[in-house]
Amino acid sequence: MRFYFNSLQTGLKFATGSFLLAAFLLGAAPSFSQVTDGMSSGRNASKPEAAQKAEARIRQISNDAGKYFKQGLDNLGNNRRVQAREDFDRSVEIFLISGINVQADRGLRECYNELIETIYRMEFPTGQQPANLRRLSMVCGWEIKDEVADNVAAILQVPVKADTDSELTTAAVGGEVPVETELGIGFAEQKFEPSPLDELSKLVLTEEEQDVDSPEAQYEYEIIRSAAANKSLGFSFQMHRMVQQYLNYYRGRGRRTMEVGLYRSGYFMTMARRIFREEGVPENVAWLGQVESAWKPTAHSWASAAGLWQFIPGTGSRYGLRRTAYVDERQSFEQATRASARYLKFLANRYGGNWELAMAGYNCGEGNVDRAIRRAGVANFWAAYPYLPKETRNYVPNILATILIANNPQQYGFGHIRPAPRLRYDRLRVPASTNLQLIAQASDSTVQYLRFLNPELRTNRTPPEPYVVRVPAGKANEVVAILRRGTLVNDDSTRLAKTSKGETWETISNKTGVPVADLMAANPGMKTPQGKVFVPVVVGNNVEATTYSRPTTSGPAPTDPSIRIVKAKSGETVKKLAERVGASPVEVAKMNGLYVNSRLNAGREIRVPASVAKE
Repeated sequence: MRFYFNSLQTGLKFATGSFLLAAFLLGAAPSFSQVTDGMSSGRNASKPEAAQKAEARIRQISNDAGKYFKQGLDNLGNNRRVQAREDFDRSVEIFLISGINVQADRGLRECYNELIETIYRMEFPTGQQPANLRRLSMVCGWEIKDEVADNVAAILQVPVKADTDSELTTAAVGGEVPVETELGIGFAEQKFEPSPLDELSKLVLTEEEQDVDSPEAQYEYEIIRSAAANKSLGFSFQMHRMVQQYLNYYRGRGRRTMEVGLYRSGYFMTMARRIFREEGVPENVAWLGQVESAWKPTAHSWASAAGLWQFIPGTGSRYGLRRTAYVDERQSFEQATRASARYLKFLANRYGGNWELAMAGYNCGEGNVDRAIRRAGVANFWAAYPYLPKETRNYVPNILATILIANNPQQYGFGHIRPAPRLRYDRLRVPASTNLQLIAQASDSTVQYLRFLNPELRTNRTPPEPYVVRVPAGKANEVVAILRRGTLVNDDSTRLAKTSKGETWETISNKTGVPVADLMAANPGMKTPQGKVFVPVVVGNNVEATTYSRPTTSGPAPTDPSIRIVKAKSGETVKKLAERVGASPVEVAKMNGLYVNSRLNAGREIRVPASVAKE
């Protein structure tokens, strides 16, 4: 939604880390190196049918994700960076929409972890720890050619200074890379997700797209006109040749835009339909969200419009969407959707139930529509059309075409698109200024995924008031139980650590370097450690080694010359790594706050004695 004022500030900078929010959509990581296409038919024959189907599904996920990733590498190698980012996004989404518990399969988990790490390194290359495409190829079995890996490595070597003016730079990467560091150019040319309206405002239909004079087109026109007059789509509208012209556009050069929109609509359309229905707005009008943002909560326009429904600050405030140092509710899922429905209903009432004029008003403001109606002499969109801003003239027929395609995708050549599954999450109220790191650890997730589920949050903590946040589905009760017994939920120097059966406060103290008294004070009423426990962070202790966040940065080199860092290999335990480098497993376990049999993720950095380290 965009209003036209006498002056509008342009050139706004946003650094929302668009890919990362999508990339960490699950906070876990899948992999499937265990299952290969080389399984003998004899092995499969001896397995239950359900097991065979599960393995086939895992192979399919791997193959599909690999296809998009390698396509992204090809686009990146040919300097098509925007297309590369879309392909990398889709590679990750293949895992997220699979419906498989990726945590339960070691192969899936390791491949997904490696994919996330690799793309992260490509988008934020530091030079110290470049993306390792060969390792990804090995873990996932994707057969990435050496020349492709070398070409991509060369492309990502160009260092540029990070945008120090952006308040969102560190948030975009989970706060793990300070803005002062030298970041490579990565594969993304933009640090935010542009609103599709920016392109729509400049769109000029070709002669071929405007050709709707064929007998087939005339027949199509009559079919649509009849459906519109009969309110077959939940509301009536006046059919016009421009609607058909946009149908032509989407069946041609706009096909990719429509495919992405139909796919992403699955995340939010169920929620949008419900809220629009509750507010008395035709459910199909909710497809306006596809034209506004392509269903991307982090979309921003040049006119400072934000979120799924592209509210500018003034109109957002008018409909109760707060914008503070802590939250920007224009980017909230439910709140912004309800505000959008209420604004559309207000506009429809203003124009006597005419939804075309309501949509026009949503785009350019009721003041512009009122003036156009006065000049036309009648409250009719097509009569007022010549007097409306150019973008609005494109906007309304575009939405009508989108609604027609969405309701009959097979008819218009989009029957192959399977919408993404509905985005599922739990909502719970947490105390003021709760640290997202704690919520992430309590929900077995990541800060990045929580930021995706709560795009309205502007920092890595909740506002200084009790606040409702979204957490992964099925995790609400567990998070509530943990936070209720904690006294340090708003303390940045507190982490959660998983405990094992039989552990005592003394063993945890030995692992973390935190005194027993401090541990018990952070967990009042807990005589023996159970589940996840609060651990205060003190400089020099090993608390970070006991958390289970994904390691994403190499960190500073150890200052102690007697220590060296070694990266774990896929499937290694502390014992295996120690034996590989010729060190004592007990000593290595103690140095890293781990057990001798602790299993390590591929790439995890482990401290070992420098005198024996060898690889």
